[in-house]
Amino acid sequence: MALDEALVKLSKVQPRKGRVVELRFFGGLSVDETAEVLDVSPDTVKQDWKLAKAWLLRELSSGENDVS
Repeated sequence: MALDEALVKLSKVQPRKGRVVELRFFGGLSVDETAEVLDVSPDTVKQDWKLAKAWLLRELSSGENDVS
């Protein structure tokens, strides 16, 4: 649930990075396949993947400290 919420949030501020996560993590696509779908270079996918993972980790970690 928290991952889904974080991914929605990421997709609102960085749509391509959100799409990279969807294609790589949920779709199981390779870097090259993802690059082809998004019409970007594999290096762009690698960069987006790296930054998206860091963003999501930070978002999920900050959520652990929230008390509801």
